[in-house]
Amino acid sequence: MLNEAWTLSPAVALRPEPFGALAYHFGNRKLTFLKRPELVTVVRALGDSPDVRTALETAGVPEAHHAAYVDALAGLARTDMIRKRDTDSTEGAAA
Repeated sequence: MLNEAWTLSPAVALRPEPFGALAYHFGNRKLTFLKRPELVTVVRALGDSPDVRTALETAGVPEAHHAAYVDALAGLARTDMIRKRDTDSTEGAAA
């Protein structure tokens, strides 16, 4: 996952909270608590980063904690809060 491009699902809204954020998926009606502000920063950075590793680095997450964040992101992916970004379609459009 670290070398893959991901983004926030377009069906998800993030609402900032003192503990981090609430993520609500309008399609499957799932509500998820993002309990760390750093995780919210990572999730927001995904769409502008070439891969998860860069999003983690941008958010200031120490490399020793990357595995824990990847586990959290994998959980968000299982409920479609985040999804893989199709990087081929943008490259093909420029050709």
